[in-house]
Amino acid sequence: MLKTILQGVVVGVANIIPGVSGGTMMVAMGLYDKLIHAITHLKSEFAKSMRLILPIFIGAALAIIILSRVFEFLLEQYPIPTNFAFCGLIAGSLPFIFQKVKGKRATVSRMIPLLVFFAIVILMAVMGETGGKAADVSFTLLNEIKLLLVGIIAAATMVIPGVSGSMMLMLLGYYDTILRTINRFMDALFAFDIPELLVQCVILIPFGIGVLLGIFLIAKIIEFIFARAETHAYYAIIGLIVASPAAILIKVDWSTFSVLSLLAGIVTFAAGWFVAARLGGE
Repeated sequence: MLKTILQGVVVGVANIIPGVSGGTMMVAMGLYDKLIHAITHLKSEFAKSMRLILPIFIGAALAIIILSRVFEFLLEQYPIPTNFAFCGLIAGSLPFIFQKVKGKRATVSRMIPLLVFFAIVILMAVMGETGGKAADVSFTLLNEIKLLLVGIIAAATMVIPGVSGSMMLMLLGYYDTILRTINRFMDALFAFDIPELLVQCVILIPFGIGVLLGIFLIAKIIEFIFARAETHAYYAIIGLIVASPAAILIKVDWSTFSVLSLLAGIVTFAAGWFVAARLGGE
């Protein structure tokens, strides 16, 4: 169970970093197929499913709550080494994915989804350069509905390997707002500031409901696709994974570039690869 919680922490960390895919991390660690099955068979296999879902969700929640400030600081102060570490985490998943298509040659019909999804991730990164405007989350019915829909979209993209849910939040203009709201919620919780907790819940509750709906809806769709076109799906995932490091590097603040930061980046890339390899497998 401890290993599963730690894997959940990795997924949670991935989901708060724009350009890093929680779905990719699940694939890298051999959790993806099992988690999708657990979600889609929650009713019929409740006890078995919860033994997998609960520790993953606990780990992910801990990472998002505890490490959001840490990674916000690292990305601001050490953008190059930090982003290279994320690239290493993603690149470390490739050997695992290649095993899934071993012996299945790259036909034209399989290369098409690879190229299409590669292009989607790169396009998201390019568009994301101007996608960080803060969202209006004042208490209105329209804004509550928007938060619900944003939660659904973010969760759907978090589940899909190679696609970054946090990058999608940036494109929609909600990333900074949600991250700041989580931090303010925790501050209010520790201070037992009830009025402030209620203010933050007005944002987090509809968003959280949307996240849960998105996870369950997209899980059923993904299970359907894998049941009918598994090899094509994995080729699409390869395209997404290969594009993700490029998407991250597009968004790096290169104004801090130096030989030392590049060397540190190489070290953190290797560390990220090592972590992904250690946590990978069945």
